[in-house]
Amino acid sequence: MKKEEEGSERPDNTAFTQQRLPAWQPILSAGIVIPGFLLIGLAFIGIGIALFLTSQTIQVLERDYTGYEQTSPCFTCSSPSAKNCTCEITFSLDKIFTGPVFFYYGLTNYYQSFRKYGVSKDDNQLFGDTTYFKNPQDSCFPYQRDSNSRPIVPCGALPNSMFNDTFELFHEVNKTKKRVPLDGKGIAWWTDYNIKYRNPSFVNGSLANAFEGTEKPINWPTSAYELDPTDPNNNGFLNQDFLVWMRRAALPQFRKLYRRITEGDYAAGLPAGDYFLTIHYNYPVLNFDGRKMVVFSNVSWMGGKNDFLGIAYLVVGSLCVVMSVVMLIVYAKYKFKEDS
Repeated sequence: MKKEEEGSERPDNTAFTQQRLPAWQPILSAGIVIPGFLLIGLAFIGIGIALFLTSQTIQVLERDYTGYEQTSPCFTCSSPSAKNCTCEITFSLDKIFTGPVFFYYGLTNYYQSFRKYGVSKDDNQLFGDTTYFKNPQDSCFPYQRDSNSRPIVPCGALPNSMFNDTFELFHEVNKTKKRVPLDGKGIAWWTDYNIKYRNPSFVNGSLANAFEGTEKPINWPTSAYELDPTDPNNNGFLNQDFLVWMRRAALPQFRKLYRRITEGDYAAGLPAGDYFLTIHYNYPVLNFDGRKMVVFSNVSWMGGKNDFLGIAYLVVGSLCVVMSVVMLIVYAKYKFKEDS
């Protein structure tokens, strides 16, 4: 008998293993539920008011430069035959645009979430594995090889369609144009720059040698190792603009960070005055009924401008308050004897 007891799998005779510990289960009575709904509703309304009022203080300036309308300064550049075209849009600020200012480009009717488009890339290439440079994966088709059967690096529809309009911002000071410095460092996600993407190992001290025998994407003006001639550390698959583009948008109308304005005389923001935005127009959108815009915005403790979040809190909070009142009326009229 003792041997059987020693080898038994019966749990120890303790309050925990035998489930004899005291327990508590709340009884959701009217005296708990009605005040609970009321308090939650008031809390949500307070948060909603704070979010909505904060969102109203965020400054946003949007300018469409698609060039679809004949009156647009970029109308001539929107023609498919226009090459290396430059246009200029102007805007004025009647008060300071508080910094730091974030400069975005925006696209509409552009479905980056389309699955076949999103998987059209070679992750092995983008991780710097040169064995896939000469043999791109089939997922990149039809942007796998060029017309001469030379491998494309980086291959695929997603890299090939990278946004390539560029911008220069000027501020009119004493009737002369003063360039506003645009900071493009650190605009990509940290995980993309440090983990997800890698440049191939330098061959003979040159990144260009690692791409020998390959071709640039069809729609790119330059090769991956020449994306930023001013900064050798901002080339290849670790180029900031490339990383921002590869982070796909969920909705067909989106904006992506292009630059920040945080330096020099504009660290505190854009002063009141007249501004000129020079656009090097390269990216076609009219063939799929898309539109392009530039967006200047600042942020607050809650992030960018977002009226929906505050409104959502206000709606949910109001519904909770209304439900608490309805439940109070129903309880007062039809309460059971045990609740009296």
